[in-house]
Formats: sequence, structure tokens, C-alpha cells
Amino acid sequence: MQRTTQAALETTGTLPLAEASQPGRLISLDVFRGLTVMAMILVNNPGDWGHIYPPFEHAEWNGCTPTDLIFPFFLFIVGVSLVYALDGTKRQGGPQGAVLLRVLRRAAVLFGLGLLLSLYPKFDFSTVRIMGVLARIALVFLGCGFIFLKTSWRTQAWLIISFLIGYAVLMQLVPVPGFGPANLEPTTNLGAWLDRTIFTEAHLWKQSKTWDPEGLLGTLPALATGLLGSLTAQWLRHKGPEPAAKVAWLFVAGGGLSLLGLCWAPWFPINKALWSSPYVLYTGGLAMAGLAALYWICDVQGYRAWTRPALVYGVNAILVFCLSALLSRTFGLFQLALPGGKTGSMKEWLYEWGIAPHFTDPRTASLVGAATLIVIWYFILSWMYKKGVVLKV
Repeated sequence: MQRTTQAALETTGTLPLAEASQPGRLISLDVFRGLTVMAMILVNNPGDWGHIYPPFEHAEWNGCTPTDLIFPFFLFIVGVSLVYALDGTKRQGGPQGAVLLRVLRRAAVLFGLGLLLSLYPKFDFSTVRIMGVLARIALVFLGCGFIFLKTSWRTQAWLIISFLIGYAVLMQLVPVPGFGPANLEPTTNLGAWLDRTIFTEAHLWKQSKTWDPEGLLGTLPALATGLLGSLTAQWLRHKGPEPAAKVAWLFVAGGGLSLLGLCWAPWFPINKALWSSPYVLYTGGLAMAGLAALYWICDVQGYRAWTRPALVYGVNAILVFCLSALLSRTFGLFQLALPGGKTGSMKEWLYEWGIAPHFTDPRTASLVGAATLIVIWYFILSWMYKKGVVLKV
């Protein structure tokens, strides 16, 4: 059956409704993950950081650009993936020690990879950034994994509410030692104070040294983002409603969450760096609606002919994220002559000589530089996908 189905998929790009709606692996989840990672690489690797179209930049502080959706979408996907990976174990009952250890091990590997990226290439432990993107993914993976295995969906829903309200209370009502009343400014909010106290300034985000956008206290609402994904996955795996009803209710729930986030925003601004509670609701609702749309297109209707680029990224998402960062920093080790007598990294050299001269608008050239990297990685990942090479941590 699997060989026949695969052959039909390669020929037509579609699958029958009955088979597509079975509660197995979600093609839409891999597609969503792949699109998210592609977007992450696109915004993290412009040809020229000085020339970027506004949608490809983060909001300066409060607010939300399309770029600010990428990381919460990925954490939402982490929550969805956990359910599909662990639901069988949970339903069987019995001891869970072995699977909990696997969750802990994978979280530790993710955290370790984050430290490796921070250390490379200088390996200066005195200034290594402790927190970061992979560290937050690791903590959310660990927390949501344990919560899903040990609690019901109702408890998980209440935990989301508790995390969001509790975080708002901490950030907006608790005085900040050494600074006075609670505030939401970059360097003087409670989360920034906590990070400086625990990690010291030497181990924070190098662009600020006084606060970290993936700080420790922000892990609390980030867990809520992951749990929204877990609840979404449990709804999709529920055997009762028809696929059309599942999708419709996900759109309703997603729209409601985003609207609630916008309504809360005047009192607690939507802010990625703080991972504010309204930001969780707003981005979580959009992620829910996005997955619902892809689920309907890919898993229910079976339209998959267009999905290959996203799939090849989605099945090796962490790999390409890590390797692209390592490669970028490796290029920085080589200083070469640039136009105008300047020197720069190998990446800058390739961009300045190979891409920038062909465009009059430097922002377009910068975007093409990032898109070129997406295409290069696609060919590498496509070869791996064809060979069945999937590297997991």
C-alpha cells in the first residue's frame, strides 16, 4: 500500500480523502515546518544587513512584522510534533520513564547545539551566550513534552491561561530590583534584570549585552506557544469530527486567539523580544489558521505536487538551520578584497562581486542574496531527501 500510494503521489500529487485524513504523519506539518525554516534562513541571511525591505526586519520593539511570526510558528510546530511523536505512548499507559528520558536527551542535544553555535568559531567560554533560539526550542520541547505526557488537554488549556496571565502579572506588576516600578523597557524590565542576575552581561545577546530576546523568564509564555500547538494536534488527531469540521473550528479558534491578542495589546503590547502574552495569542492564532489551511490542502484534499521544496526543508529543519549558521560564520573567517578597496568576509565577497552589481535597488539585491542561499540549500536537501537521509537529534 505504501509503495502504491507513493507512486500515485509522485504521479498526481494527490491522495484519496479517506487515506489522507487518517491520524498518522501530517504532510502539512512537514510543509509548515519547511516553509517556516525557509523563511527563517531568508531573514537571517540578507545579502546586505544595511538594505532590507521592512517586512523582512523585526519590529524595533513593540509591534509585529511578518519576520516576527517565524519563531513562534516554529515553537507552535514543536508542540504539534510532540503530540504526533508521543501520543501513542501516552495512550498505551504504563511506565513512561524511557520516553521521558528520550525527551530530556533530545532537549539536552538541542541546548548543546545552541551552545556550539554560540561558541563557534572562537570557543570563548567566558563570553558565550547561554540562551538563544535553540536553547528556547530545547526548553519548550522539554516542558511541553513532560506536560503533554502527564496532563490532560483540559489541564494543558488551563496551563496556557495560567502562563500568560502569570507572565503578565510578573512583567507589569512586580517591581524591578534596582530600577523601581515594573516596566516593559528593553534594559530595565524584570526579564532583563533576571537574565543579568543569573547569566551576567557577558553571557547575554551580544547585540545588547544588557538583555536577551530569548531570555529565561520569556520561556514561560513560550511554553504557552508550544502548548497551543499541542492542543491543535490533539484536535486534529481526534477521531470524531470530519476533516472539514476540524478545519473550520481551527479557523474559528485561531481567529479568536489573534483577535484576543489584539484586544489585549493596548495594555500589554505585542512584543517578540518580551514574548508578551498578547504576542503569544496573536501569533498562535495565525499559526493555528496556517496549519489548518495546509492540513486541508495537503492532507485532506491531497494537493501535494507543489510541496516538495517545503518538504525537503521540513524533514531536516534543525540540520539546515545549524549548518547555515555554521557556514556563515566559517565564511567570516576569510577576509577578501571587496569593491572600493575594502575587505570583508567570503560571504560579503560573493555578494559584492556576484549579486549586488546586477541590481539598481540595493534592497532587491540583498533579498536576492538571501534567496540564492535558499536555492543552494534546496538542492543539497533535495539530494538528501531523495536518498532518504534524515538527520535527527
